[in-house]
Amino acid sequence: MTRLTEWSWIQRFAEQFAACGVGAGDTAVVVCERASRPSLVETSRIALASVGAAVVVVEATTPANRGPVPIRSTGASIAVAGNKATIAACSAADFVADCTVEGLLHAPELGAILAGGARVLMISNEHPEVFERMPNDPGLQAVVERAATALGLATTMRVTSGAGTDLTISLTGAMCAGSSGVTSGPGTIAHWPGGLVVAFPAARSVNGTLVLDVGDVNLTFKEYVRSPITCTVVDDHIITVDGDGLDRDLLASYLAAWDEREAYAVSHVGWGLNPHCRWDVLPLYDKADLNGTELRAFAGNFLFSTGANEVAGRFCRGHLDLPMRNCSVSLDGRLVVDSGTVVDSGVVIDAEPGSVRSFGTE
Repeated sequence: MTRLTEWSWIQRFAEQFAACGVGAGDTAVVVCERASRPSLVETSRIALASVGAAVVVVEATTPANRGPVPIRSTGASIAVAGNKATIAACSAADFVADCTVEGLLHAPELGAILAGGARVLMISNEHPEVFERMPNDPGLQAVVERAATALGLATTMRVTSGAGTDLTISLTGAMCAGSSGVTSGPGTIAHWPGGLVVAFPAARSVNGTLVLDVGDVNLTFKEYVRSPITCTVVDDHIITVDGDGLDRDLLASYLAAWDEREAYAVSHVGWGLNPHCRWDVLPLYDKADLNGTELRAFAGNFLFSTGANEVAGRFCRGHLDLPMRNCSVSLDGRLVVDSGTVVDSGVVIDAEPGSVRSFGTE
């Protein structure tokens, strides 16, 4: 008999939904697609009902992949496909549990859904056991908010490492945000697992050298880097990919496969803050059971990503998420991550009340 859900999963999901403000009398939509993980859909449906929400499931058709390579971990689901009925159902809801495979974070329909006032929790395409290991940590939201505020007020981010990384990122014109895994009110989106802050830089804002060292992670491939890869970044774009070994060849081949300049461009940069997340879990799961959001959020990682960046006016189906260990991150000269250890969560005395931006806010 196929196991769709467990009571422990339902309890954990219900706890997270309640932390997002879902309760009796709320209308909720579980939006999914034919390729969605059935256990996530069923667990979400029952958990929402258990907290008193009136819940419906809206299932879209998973479109064919037109290639040239498999699409993984983009945060830009194409399953909604502009369908007016699906958008209307989600935008009319108080809460949306997003169980699409790639997620709605960068989907073109997200703006219309949030404009209706819906709170959207993008549930990463993970085995439900992953969420069991992620306790709802009320303190994490405050840490993420402080760090997001600090990021939003800074003008320059610099990232260095003993392996040779030396990147300078202008934050002027960037969109800075954070996600703790909890929505922060009507018209916002969060992703779960959460616990990180990121900046989407404006065009021509990122320059320097990026060195992926042994033990860093290529989450698109769901593999650890086994031999160093050195990328030269000029005006946001990777212009060279150097190194010896299969890892370099695979990365270069993936970028070239899209046959478009935007595939080489920076999507977002940031760092992880979640002490409950681990970087070393990839060997413990089959690839089909893991999306790897946990590795994007583990405390002290520097996250470098390529692909779509709406702030810079770039759109691309190709996407790389590259969580890196042992990096140092500074904002306007102030160290916030020291060789992979968070040393300053971003306390900003002069921040205006309400200045923190969450994903999905304007």
